Amino acid sequence: MGKRLTFVLGGVRAGKSSYAQHLAEGAERVLFVATAEAGDQEMKNRIEAHRERRPPDWETLEEPTNLVASLRPLLPHYTTVLLDCLTLWVSNLLLRGSDRTSARHAIVSEAEGLLSLYRHGDASWIVVSNEVGFGVMPANNLSREYSDELGSVNQLVAAEANAVYLLVAGLPLKVKDDRGGQGFSAA
Repeated sequence: MGKRLTFVLGGVRAGKSSYAQHLAEGAERVLFVATAEAGDQEMKNRIEAHRERRPPDWETLEEPTNLVASLRPLLPHYTTVLLDCLTLWVSNLLLRGSDRTSARHAIVSEAEGLLSLYRHGDASWIVVSNEVGFGVMPANNLSREYSDELGSVNQLVAAEANAVYLLVAGLPLKVKDDRGGQGFSAA
């Protein structure tokens, strides 16, 4: 079977990362791409727990913002890339720039650059993100901008993906699969 782009979405603590890791099990050469930054002790603890759950033979790239430039030279060495997660990556990009309008335009461009890397490479990708469309409209401007940007990036990736799974309470629901059409079903 050829390369595939699999997109794993869900809410906070829905089991996205565990399911994505399950999908990557058995791949020969896995690159785990982590976008989280340890801004406080609680986040440091979360990052360490994620590290401990990864198989020891997987290599890790920790990159909070510059994914395209950091991944480009590494991709030929791997059969599978597990990117966890777009949620934090988009947040990091949005908050990095002093001009949020410019940052918002750059986010879509960066996401398109990531998809271009996938298209032109040989590795299968598994991409994790939070689904932000189920909640109420955020109360402040920055939160609304973030939801808009992550929603746009999620739509780009889902449109490109061969398979999309929505995780609910640890259960994967197939939303899209080029081997079985679209629509909800237990994965």
